[in-house]
Order: sequence, then structure tokens, then C-alpha cells
Amino acid sequence: MSYFTAIQPIQYEGATSRNPLAFKHYNPTELVNGRTMEEWLRFAVSYWHTFTGDGSDPFGVSTMQRPWNHYQGLDLAKARVEASFEMFEKLNVPYFCFHDVDVAPEGNTLRETYRNLDKIVQMIKEYMKTSRTKLLWNTANLFTHPRYVHGAATSPNAEVFAHAAAKVKKGLEIGKELGAANYVFWGGREGYETLLNTDMKQEVDQLARFFHLAVDYAKEIGFDAQFLIEPKPKEPTKHQYDFDVATGLAFLQSYGLKEHFKFNIEANHATLAGHSFEHELRVARINGMLGSVDANQGDLLLGWDTDEFPTDLYSTTLAMYEILLNGGLGSGGLNFDAKVRRGSFEPEDLFYAHIAGMDSFAVGLKVANKLLEDRVLEDFIAERYRSYTEGVGLEIMEGRANLHTLEKYALEQTEIKNRSGRQELLKATINQYIIEVKR
Repeated sequence: MSYFTAIQPIQYEGATSRNPLAFKHYNPTELVNGRTMEEWLRFAVSYWHTFTGDGSDPFGVSTMQRPWNHYQGLDLAKARVEASFEMFEKLNVPYFCFHDVDVAPEGNTLRETYRNLDKIVQMIKEYMKTSRTKLLWNTANLFTHPRYVHGAATSPNAEVFAHAAAKVKKGLEIGKELGAANYVFWGGREGYETLLNTDMKQEVDQLARFFHLAVDYAKEIGFDAQFLIEPKPKEPTKHQYDFDVATGLAFLQSYGLKEHFKFNIEANHATLAGHSFEHELRVARINGMLGSVDANQGDLLLGWDTDEFPTDLYSTTLAMYEILLNGGLGSGGLNFDAKVRRGSFEPEDLFYAHIAGMDSFAVGLKVANKLLEDRVLEDFIAERYRSYTEGVGLEIMEGRANLHTLEKYALEQTEIKNRSGRQELLKATINQYIIEVKR
């Protein structure tokens, strides 16, 4: 059955095209710095926002018109699988991602939930046999059900910890069965609302133990996917333990988990933490921990996670700059953890949104690559720090200086001269590169 009968496969038509159902900049076979765009960008469709999201919000009921929504239960789950692979094919995306409850409904018992998952996973597996689209990552939803009201791995109730562990065990088995390249942990409720009733050390110890159990079981079953932690500072809890990359990195180092994990960076989560998207990417990159990306953007006028499709070319350029410097995303990719706006409720809006996001990152890739080719930022930064390549600066960097020698040097100085950081010039230069690439 076709669910998107009015949509033909999306083709690349170039920057001058006015066809809203065509790529203007994303040409999957175009070579950029020795790799195709598809290889650099590794786009993925998120199952939750795309196929289960209904447009409801705290102030209104669902608005989304979806041709599969007249089904219920497992029939609805099966229809979504059919619709998803039709969309994957028409967008020609190489990957998709899902939570367990996205693809199959939870049952009244864990055994029933497992049975539901087994049926739908087998259906997905059959579709994957004839589809080029692979599983970028899967994960277990450990935040929606009321049992997780106080957290999952960090819950004060050991029965909840056990239930969450069972869900992750099943998720790892599903990931192996479907050939997932990664497995993600997002601690939606792994945090606290108030310290008045919280034993923080106990909860963080529990979380570390939970991760070690997952690492051990993955080794036991031979599931060699990359483990990813997705930082977020708040929502739904007031303060989450994986606040940002730096916090997550300190946690992993403290509990001997660093070698087993990398980070899945989400743009909107970065801004909620008070950082830019590129800041979080860079902190992960310079520590060898950049694994994958949830590609979206937030509204800076709103203080919550709006999960908008990425269209800010400045942001996508600086993001791809970090990804190129990282040598790519390895087994990771750019997953559109993004949802159409509540007022964009027709099925074709799903295609318009993904085309916009894919084109935006394609522009970002081309601009970032040109910036690196021309060494626009690299040469400026090298010159800015040149004083550390000679004289007293070199002594500092090589460990030959001490406070005695530095004091002697400082006492003999007559004047310190700084140079301009040229921030406005650099931003104007990036703007010019974006304009040139878009032509």
C-alpha cells in the first residue's frame, strides 16, 4: 500500500530549481573533499517525530493528518513500517532511528511488550532486506511511562531499575538483529527536580552501574555498535545528569566508561545548556568523543526544546566545519530529530521539511569545506597564537618555563601589545562564502 501517492522520488535539480519537492543543494553523489555528500552527511529519519508525532501540545490536541492513523494497536504499528520505508525510499536516505515504543506499542506486561516488538522487528527486518536504508541507531524509551516518574537507572525504586535494564537488554538484542551502527542512551528522566529528596551520589552511581551492565551485555552477545550518550541539560527533569558534553565526559572518566562511549550531539540541547551547537561539537571533537548528531535547531526566543528542522545556514556551516575536522562521523550520522510545526499538518510537509534540512546541511558541508581548503580560519587562528611557537611561549608549551623564569621575563617587559580578534571580519567572511556557495 502507498501512503504518499502524490510524492515522487525526490531528485537533485540544482540551485535554480523552483520545484519544492526537489533537492537544490544536496546531491548525494557529488564529491566533496574525496567523499560523496551522502558519505559525509549520512542522513537519517527519526521514526518518532515523523511517523508517531501527532502535533499535540500542552494547549491543543493532535493536528497531524496521516493516512495510517485510522489503524490501531499492532495494525497501526505495521502501517507505520510500510509508510516509513516508502518515505525512506522516496527521500533516498541511507539511515533511520527509533525508540522501542515508536515501532511497537507497549503491552500490559513486559512479556507482552516483547511479543509486540518481536512482531514488528521481524517486519522491519523483512523490509530492510530489499531497502538500502539501514538502522543508524535504536534506543529504549525510559521516560514516557509513569513507572519512570522518578527516573529509570537513577530511580530510587530498584524495581524500576530492573525494568529499565530489561528494556535495554531487549534493545541491544534488537540492535544486533537489525544491524544497528550505534546504540543511544538519552537520560530523559535521569536527573532531579529538587535536591531536598535526592541522594545524588547514589543516583549517579546507579547510572554508571547501568551503563556498565549494558557494556557487558553487548560484549556477551557480540553487539559491536558504538554506544552514544545524548546530553541535555533539562526537560523533562529540572536538572539532568548528562547536562552537556563536558559534564558527560567527566562522568564517563570518573566511572571508567570513556572507552566505551561517544556523544550524540543535538543542536537544540546545546542551546538549552547555554552553548552553541558548534561549541558542543568542538568539545566532543577535541576529546575524541564526537560520535553522531541529532540535526535540528531551536527557537532562541523560546526557552524549550522546539526540535525544528535545521535551516540556519550559518549553524550548519559551523557544524560541518567541526565534522570535517573530525574526519566525518564514523559510524554516526545526521539524524533529523526534528518535527514539522503543528500547523504543517499535511503528509507532504514531512517531505518539505526533510528536503529543507538536507539542503541546509549540504550547503553547510560545501561552505565548511571551502573554508578549510582556503584555510580562512586556520591561518587566522595560527597567527593569533603564533607567540606560543617561539620564545617564551614555546618554553611554556614545552614545559621548560616555571614561575621563576616567567617572572623574570615579565619584569623585563616594557609594554604588552595585543592584536585584534577580528570577530566581525571573520563573520562577514563566512557570510560571503555562504553567499558564493549558494549561487
